[in-house]
Amino acid sequence: MIGYVTLGTNDRERGARFYDAIAKEMGVGRMMEEEQFIAWGAPGGGAGIGLTFPFDGQPATVGNGVMVALAATDRDHVDRIYRAALAAGGTDEGAPGERSKGFYAAYFRDPDGNKLNAFVME
Repeated sequence: MIGYVTLGTNDRERGARFYDAIAKEMGVGRMMEEEQFIAWGAPGGGAGIGLTFPFDGQPATVGNGVMVALAATDRDHVDRIYRAALAAGGTDEGAPGERSKGFYAAYFRDPDGNKLNAFVME
């Protein structure tokens, strides 16, 4: 149902380094890039993610209660995405672990404070 998600940034290059690292672990790369935004994913693949300066010219802010969930292939993949996020300037919001029966996830924020997770349902 979801085609893509866009998150705001106040520092495009810093954010790009973060999402380049996450995309690499997810097996995709940049699929669109302009001065205003960058999008990662695979044309015709699953939902992509974009990073943009807000179009209204105001500073980007974090949505309270908003989170983007990234589908991983297995627990090791969740762990690798989490480590890549932290190594690329992200901050910890919950180390990898089983959250409920059959749901394994790790939570982190990008350099702008946007919350994400990597998860697998077994």
